[in-house]
Amino acid sequence: MNYIFESVLTTSGLTLQTYLLCLAVSLILGCLIAFTGYFKKSCSQSIIITLIILPAIVQTVIMLVNGNIGTGVAVAGAFSLVRFRSAPGHAKDIAVIFQAMAVGIATGTGYLGIAVVFAVIVSVVFFILTSLNIGGSGQEERMLKITIPESLDYEGVFQDVFDNYTQTHKLTEVKTSNMGSLYKLTYSIKMKRDANEKEFIDKLRCRNGNLEISCGRSLSNEMGL
Repeated sequence: MNYIFESVLTTSGLTLQTYLLCLAVSLILGCLIAFTGYFKKSCSQSIIITLIILPAIVQTVIMLVNGNIGTGVAVAGAFSLVRFRSAPGHAKDIAVIFQAMAVGIATGTGYLGIAVVFAVIVSVVFFILTSLNIGGSGQEERMLKITIPESLDYEGVFQDVFDNYTQTHKLTEVKTSNMGSLYKLTYSIKMKRDANEKEFIDKLRCRNGNLEISCGRSLSNEMGL
């Protein structure tokens, strides 16, 4: 049974057959990771394609380095530049990407059995946690920004509207604008499940003199924190 966890790479060097076998395993496991990592969750086509091919890319890089220190340093320098082209993502995105990279390292060193076992176990855990909505809190937190004239006392002016349409609300920032003639309020809110967002914003517009209002995902949601 232990032979399953042995490397398929031999001391005689890398062969085309072995490389294609490792490549096929990497792509299959990449598909598994992409499916289970984003089960019941919308995502862009680019992240799915990336997760499918990432294990194969890492695997090929590992095989090319193959103990060559100079090549390893060059590859590390090239990969370090990638972070400057990457936008912040959810914490789950980072975990799935690391899973794909770990699979690529395992297949790149020839440990196909370890790659399969690791990918399957972690993917099953992702699948179960997503299905059970572990850590889910219903409605997501949003960032609400309201502009009001300086003559309007913002403390409590929107309280009844928030009580009717939100589960929770908290004033997180107040700043002046337009030479102090306007105030910009930032709230962290969670909408009620049956709340109509348009009605909610219309109610706020009636209170702030129809000045600018924006409502979107909070930064903590964007970062997955």
